[in-house]
Amino acid sequence: MTIMPGRPQPDEHAPYFSRYIELVPEEDIAGAIEAQGRDTAALLANVSEEKAAFRYAPDKWSIKQLVGHVTDGERVFAYRMMCIARGESKSLPGFEENDYARSGGFDQRPFAELVDALAATRRATLALVRGVPAEAWTRVGTANDNKTSARAIAYMIVGHERHHLRVLRERYLNA
Repeated sequence: MTIMPGRPQPDEHAPYFSRYIELVPEEDIAGAIEAQGRDTAALLANVSEEKAAFRYAPDKWSIKQLVGHVTDGERVFAYRMMCIARGESKSLPGFEENDYARSGGFDQRPFAELVDALAATRRATLALVRGVPAEAWTRVGTANDNKTSARAIAYMIVGHERHHLRVLRERYLNA
């Protein structure tokens, strides 16, 4: 198990990301990542191909796009976490989530394939998190022009997915 020295502090990330970090009360971030992966897979297993094309409003993402976005987001966050944990001093780029969702081709892919991609990404993230040395968690770098620590990003990964799964349950699956 990875040993993370406490929760991220507010000065370790941009204020915007507090909305995700606050959704993660767990101290064992590797355990939270692993459990969330199982829970997400179970939730998505109940979504049919037909339902996966649903949008709760014309200008909103489909369920397929939402899952694609969560996968893309985790890939970006995990890359940033790895770079910062390894001591990267260069600024890491941001990404425009709506552009990525539009150009990801998610609506043309089978939903099961998107779910598999999310699960594979989660397994890779978990392996990465488990291998981060204790002293690397508090390293700070720059991502999207904001100072952030490796541990703050680990919490962002879990909180970002929790945020989108709440939206999925409330606006898509209960519609």
